[in-house]
Amino acid sequence: MTAPEADALLALKLAMRQFAEEREWDQFHSPKNLSMALAGEAGELLDCFRWLTENDSYHLDDKQAQAVKEELADVLLFTVRLADKLNIDLFSAAQQKMVKNAANYPAEKVKGNAKKYSEY
Repeated sequence: MTAPEADALLALKLAMRQFAEEREWDQFHSPKNLSMALAGEAGELLDCFRWLTENDSYHLDDKQAQAVKEELADVLLFTVRLADKLNIDLFSAAQQKMVKNAANYPAEKVKGNAKKYSEY
């Protein structure tokens, strides 16, 4: 990610904070509640792909693509809000996780293999 992406993530975090404050929803936005809402939205994303074949999942019609787009947005928004409530710099956390993933999954060892790093 680049600096403009980090700036965009910060802007989204601030917009989500303002959105919640204007509605007096902060009282409901505990980490527990936000994590549950995030899981619910992830479930709604999964539902968009229920009963599709692997091939069909790559070729969504307009209605399906719109539903996936909206559920992905919900997942992102709840993730950003949860990170804000826990004072986690999501951009930095993602960068650190990428470094960790690169160490756990060196390309020369896992290329073309879907096993977990502890299995190879």
